[in-house]
Amino acid sequence: MDGNSCPLMILSVFLLFSDLLLCSAAFLEPVDLLYDSAVQAFYGGDYESVVRYMEGALSSHRGVRHTRIRCRLRCQDQHPFHKTFSDLRFFDVVLRRTVCMNACIEAKLGTQSVHKVSDEVIQDFNRRIPYNYLQLAYQKLKQPEKAAAAAHTYFQANPEHVEMGQHLEQYKDLQGVEESHFVDWEARPHQQSFTAAVKLYDKGDYEGAVTLLEDALVEYYKADVECRALCQGPQKFEGHDHVRYRYSLHEVVSDHFTQVLHCEHECVRDLATRPGRLSPMENYLPLHYDYLQFAYFKVNRLEEALQCALTYLLFHEGDEFMTDNVDHYREILTHDSTPREVRNLLRHLVRGFNLSLMQNYWSSTGGRDDSNRIPSGTDGWMEYVPISEKKNITVIVSQQLKEGGPLLYDSVQLVQNSVALNGTQRVLLDHVISEGECAELRNLAHVITMAGDGYRGRMSPHTPNERFEGATVLKTLQYGYEGRVPMSSARLFYDTSERVRRIVESYFMLNTTLHFSYTHLVCRTAITGQQDHRNDLSHPIHADNCLLDPDANECWKEPPAYTYRDYSALLYLNGDFEGGEFIFTEMDAKTVTASIKPKCGRLVGFSSGGENPHGVKAVTSGQRCAVALWFTLDPLYRELERLQADEVIQALDTQSVWGQGLTINPKDEL
Repeated sequence: MDGNSCPLMILSVFLLFSDLLLCSAAFLEPVDLLYDSAVQAFYGGDYESVVRYMEGALSSHRGVRHTRIRCRLRCQDQHPFHKTFSDLRFFDVVLRRTVCMNACIEAKLGTQSVHKVSDEVIQDFNRRIPYNYLQLAYQKLKQPEKAAAAAHTYFQANPEHVEMGQHLEQYKDLQGVEESHFVDWEARPHQQSFTAAVKLYDKGDYEGAVTLLEDALVEYYKADVECRALCQGPQKFEGHDHVRYRYSLHEVVSDHFTQVLHCEHECVRDLATRPGRLSPMENYLPLHYDYLQFAYFKVNRLEEALQCALTYLLFHEGDEFMTDNVDHYREILTHDSTPREVRNLLRHLVRGFNLSLMQNYWSSTGGRDDSNRIPSGTDGWMEYVPISEKKNITVIVSQQLKEGGPLLYDSVQLVQNSVALNGTQRVLLDHVISEGECAELRNLAHVITMAGDGYRGRMSPHTPNERFEGATVLKTLQYGYEGRVPMSSARLFYDTSERVRRIVESYFMLNTTLHFSYTHLVCRTAITGQQDHRNDLSHPIHADNCLLDPDANECWKEPPAYTYRDYSALLYLNGDFEGGEFIFTEMDAKTVTASIKPKCGRLVGFSSGGENPHGVKAVTSGQRCAVALWFTLDPLYRELERLQADEVIQALDTQSVWGQGLTINPKDEL
């Protein structure tokens, strides 16, 4: 090699590196880095930085989403599937699309791995947690208009936060804050237009309703295209063991596109679900055509009315009311018409979008692309969810609900039963353990609990204003065996949890064994300096084995809820703190039916379903400690760590531990 070429090569590398640095400066900053910086700034009291970083995180989050959508749509247009199908042509298109999408996205964002975020961060953004931080920061910075908007945006997705609702009422009374400031910064255009259209429809403004309903359809199909485009990326195979995944190329590709189809199917549900709600609005898309057909009739546009009515019948063939309307329109017009086919509708409404994506619109939802009806078995798009997943479970299967059984221990006193607590399957007991035992368990908690334990490492899983620390029974026994805590204290934790299990099983007169599902020694501590004007709960209103949907007055027993849990209990270890009352509510998550002030030895037990929505008021000073227990009637869902702990206790009781040692898995299962 020519020696003179070395300086030139070094210069070229330097220039290339400089260009990369300049290009990277134009790339979006990683969402998780900005979000973490904002949270750290919040805890440090630097509210200007909170606003800067959090607004940046939200902007970056939108930018990444927009780039992925645009690139995927562009590459699908550039590399369509051939009309004549073959394996080689199929794989060729898939590979070309992949190369195209990666190049497009990296040209806009830089290295894609930089923009991968954890499931926890994604969940926080879906729940609009950033806006909770923002509204508090705006409040501290004396910007009430922005604080009101951030609070309103957060509340739309978290309607169970009673105190946030109260705080919004306070914003309305502040000078300078107007009704126009209460805007939803994350409003979805198709839902916003539909809601506004229905309001005009109800007022009799049919011209205005037609305009907004047509806008809503435009935005709906745009949102559908975008949602389906986002499904085209890498998929998660949660049911597979990646170490043992040894399938052929065709099977791997099939698995991938099965996940893609499932994701696209979920778009239908997602677009019909309002923020903070768990179930979609019933009959959502067909309702657009129902409103339109009558609104067009009222403004004497009968041709459009007939087309919309016929489109509605594609979803609900034979609907008596709509069939009568169609006959009426045909009689007046003296001719027939055709439905507004989805494909033609999109050509008219969604110019510039990738229409080839929408060819699956009918097929992936049980319908057809040729204007024929949706099979009656699906009954429209909102019904594709399996019935087994859509049950409202509020009764414990195979159990006749009873209560009032023996309390088993002489010291235990009944304070209130279900009637006194204004509900069903509820009980409040005192003196379950003594003051000395409470003190010993609190001391144990101070030594062994770790921030974020039991909450996937999140120190503040429910509110940024409190710190959560916890420990399991098995971990406690391990510490006892290692001599880090007294074994007698570890044994007390184990024995106390068993005492609670026996009491709950006996009081509710269960005819089968109650098994441990999860046991947790947990303390929540108010963070100093963050308690002024708190507007949140320590633990939002929820149910333990189903997804609470206050608007629908339902509780859906489906993942990610712990559907196998049947009974819950909380044993309190102290009462020397401010706030922290345990509350039961109605299904609306607002009407409080009972409030319980914790104290040493007090136990509240209840069934885990939608009949018992509950939460915890903000702990505003001090530390609140308790033993939280969840139980199941299904032995298949017994807590694994509990079974391991049982083996440790058995070994201790037989003294074999002294000669053989113990094999303890310290890893928490939950």
